[in-house]
Amino acid sequence: MVSYEQVAWARRLKIRHLESFLVLDDAGTLTEAAARMHMTQSAMSHWLADLEELVGMPLVTRGRRIQLTAAGVVMKRLAVSVLGDISRTQMELGAVAEGRTARLHIGSVWAGVARGVPGALAQFQSLHPHISVTVSESPFSHLLEGLENKQLDVVVGSLDARAHHPRLQHRELFEDNVCLVVGRASRFWNAPGPVRLADLLQESWIMPPKGTLMRSQMDTALLDSGVPWLLPKVETAAITTLQALVHQGDYVGVCSEAMAEYQAALGTLRILPLDRAIRFGPVGVVWSRDNTAEAVQLFVEHITRSVGRPDGAEDASKNIA
Repeated sequence: MVSYEQVAWARRLKIRHLESFLVLDDAGTLTEAAARMHMTQSAMSHWLADLEELVGMPLVTRGRRIQLTAAGVVMKRLAVSVLGDISRTQMELGAVAEGRTARLHIGSVWAGVARGVPGALAQFQSLHPHISVTVSESPFSHLLEGLENKQLDVVVGSLDARAHHPRLQHRELFEDNVCLVVGRASRFWNAPGPVRLADLLQESWIMPPKGTLMRSQMDTALLDSGVPWLLPKVETAAITTLQALVHQGDYVGVCSEAMAEYQAALGTLRILPLDRAIRFGPVGVVWSRDNTAEAVQLFVEHITRSVGRPDGAEDASKNIA
């Protein structure tokens, strides 16, 4: 059992302490942090000294830009967690005030938006009309940050190694591939038969940013096809930017097969037939182990049934250590 002495310092901790500490970490300097908090630099320095005295150890090292100490990293984690809980509680209280008993914030990559999330969400709200839902779209790395700081409850995205974090659970929904797409302005719009990647070396490419899973899979496929290096004309993770560019010019774009099929059905893009498949990987639903809210569990079960693998794949969350 935790003793009073072990948590005595935390009893004197205020929300303002945590807010100010996150501002200081983001600003990088006492001067900038003071300006953002509408304080003098002297007052900011005094506040930091008080917080360090309260904790009992230095939280930052001072220089041209402050750097968090090991204790500072721990305090930042506490600040993100506590302020995230407060933000979530505020939204839930707002939902109660409006006559809604629960709120669910879903984050999704474009593949999830294209395949599964809208249909599953419409059905989900028909079954659970008391649950208010917000949907945000962003790259998977940003969505995982949202889970960590508790701004998001559930994420639908590509299940790479980051989804296997011990604090997360996930279930696989479907397998996705990487596709090449063109617009009506492309000379490949009516191209018959399969096209080789090696024959597209001189085209104007729109690629996902470096470091993304889709870019890595695409680069690997190019290497396997004998194309050792390719300079994209544009790098973007935004499907809206890709759509606008291929509509206006002779580009070859790279996106997920789920999104490509969705846009092709609308007539806005055409999937360029290739002589080989390029695997992207599984797309799944991810949530925090410590988020036991009923709305989260209900949505996970629902989207797994409505979008999940038809072969009844085992719940991947059971395999996470």
